[in-house]
This record gives sequence, C-alpha cells and structure tokens, in this order.
Amino acid sequence: MSDASAKRASTDRASTDRLMQDLRAVIEDADALLRATAGQAGEKVQQARARAEETVRHARERMLEAEEDLTRRAREVAEDADRYVRDNPWQAVGVAAGIAFVIGLLVGRR
Repeated sequence: MSDASAKRASTDRASTDRLMQDLRAVIEDADALLRATAGQAGEKVQQARARAEETVRHARERMLEAEEDLTRRAREVAEDADRYVRDNPWQAVGVAAGIAFVIGLLVGRR
C-alpha cells in the first residue's frame, strides 16, 4: 500500500467517524423529540411522529450499513498492508527505520 493510499484511508476513516458521530447525535435527538411528544394528540402530530419514526429507523439502518462498510474497508486496508509487508519485507523495514530516524531527530531537538 502506498503512502498516498494510507493517508487517504486515514482521512476517509476520520471523515466517516465524524459523520457517524453526527448521525448518532441526530438519531438520539430525534428519539428524544419523539419521546417528548409521545403524549401529544392530534392528527398532524401523529403524522409527523410517524414520518419521524420512519426516518429514524431508516437512518439507523443506513448507519449500521455504513459501519459495516467501514469495517470491511478497514479490514481490506489492513490485509493490503500485511500483504505488502510480506511481499516486500526489506522495504517495510527500511520505511520503519526511516520513520524511526525522523522521529528520533524531531524528539532529539527538544
């Protein structure tokens, strides 16, 4: 796996994590709103509640699908990295040594 694809995977994961957190917050807020209006009467309120409940249900399903997709993609990236290291062990050792050297230089300056 190249550095660019590793960075892209890391960025994708961070974006997906933020999106999932936002989606969870929206679902929790919608659940709270539905619970707060449970005692409200009226046809329009009941229609709105029914639509909101359906929307929350669909959002939960999509969130679970996205989590499964993210897990699958993370597993694929890990498998690609493992395969690369197994196919190119000396390059992997060289990259790790280079990274350790740069970190050592940066830490040594302080």
